[in-house]
Amino acid sequence: MGLHKPIYGDLIKRDKTMAQHDTLWINGTLSIITEKGVPETLEAGAIACKDGLISLVSPMQNLTDSPKKLADNVVDLHGKCLTPGLIDCHSHLVFGGNRAEEFNLRLQGHSYEQIAKQGGGIMSTVNHTRAATEQQLEHEARKRLALLVSDGVTSIEIKSGYGLTLDDEAKMLRVARRLGESTPVTVTTTFLGAHALPPEYANNRSGYIDLVCNDMLPKLYEEGLIDAVDAFCESVAFSTDEVEHVFRAATKLGLPVKLHAEQLSDSGGAALAARYSALSADHLEYLSESGVRAMAASGSVAVLLPGAFYMLRETQKPPVQLLRDHHVPIALATDINPGSSPVLSARLMMVLGCQEFDLTPEEALRGMTINAAKALGKSDSIGSLEIGKAADLTIWDVQQPSELAYWLGGNKAESVIKAGNCIYQRPENLDL
Repeated sequence: MGLHKPIYGDLIKRDKTMAQHDTLWINGTLSIITEKGVPETLEAGAIACKDGLISLVSPMQNLTDSPKKLADNVVDLHGKCLTPGLIDCHSHLVFGGNRAEEFNLRLQGHSYEQIAKQGGGIMSTVNHTRAATEQQLEHEARKRLALLVSDGVTSIEIKSGYGLTLDDEAKMLRVARRLGESTPVTVTTTFLGAHALPPEYANNRSGYIDLVCNDMLPKLYEEGLIDAVDAFCESVAFSTDEVEHVFRAATKLGLPVKLHAEQLSDSGGAALAARYSALSADHLEYLSESGVRAMAASGSVAVLLPGAFYMLRETQKPPVQLLRDHHVPIALATDINPGSSPVLSARLMMVLGCQEFDLTPEEALRGMTINAAKALGKSDSIGSLEIGKAADLTIWDVQQPSELAYWLGGNKAESVIKAGNCIYQRPENLDL
């Protein structure tokens, strides 16, 4: 399935009238997710859009007129579930090559350190990404994005971080920008120059941080390629002091920050992120209670990444109950990358969020909708079924929202709607 411009007008013939709404979906099971308030399921609901925005959310019995008089296009959902479009708020979608052979080696008992010494690990992806052309990177990323869209995704964040030179980081970010311009998906770009120490700077850590802060960041920002700035705070990556240099440079440019934190140890990264009012801190398996409190005070979102947790066979779970107790919003994301999270299904992360991290199905759905929107700083425009927000919707071939965190695999997204237009329609003839 390839990504394309909206096709909804080809699927349903529009009757040009002065109707109140452009499209009205009726008889649906609506998962009423709002930024605030008690979540509920509206089992006989209707939702409409006008000019790409949600213009009505109502029980069927409260409609003020017949559906055909209310909207130009009417779609009967016959009880199917409708949710906000899924939001993948943490991805490394653009990269060269893959690391399937490393996966085989890990299964045979090889450690990450052994694999890295053999030329594997993150630098393997860096080498493949540097060697790839922009056209090659875009071609492969577009195919991965199409699979995510077919799984319900309407918005995605894409990080750089596999270039580690100005030219190669720019190459990755230009590809991400083009994906946002040439597909109907909303793409947010994040500069992750402080992802790993490149071999050229193996003996000059401070020199590389200076390069990130004083050269890469301002030039990429000037080119309009950056929406946010990220870093990897860990003993195998960068210290809190080094990350703080990056955050200061980002703050001077008015860019929001986020952080890979507390994945392998409690480095204090989440607290650092909170001091800079980070949009999110991500991974968080070793997050302490003091880190949770700092995130709660700053309003930062906790982005959990069960794909990496599962693939790396980790055992230390994020402190979900502490996050609940302190009212820290919990988001989920694919973390799609070729090393630790080769994930091509957003909905599977909802399943693993429940199975691995003990989330409820409702928490998992909020984690890939409204809380994911908060992690991107976009909760005012996407992520929930509220009048005035973008009509980004997914229609699912299930009867209840809880089923989204129940079925392992399967093509459950029947239609994906972006700004009121259908950008994906599941093939009808799936029966044998």
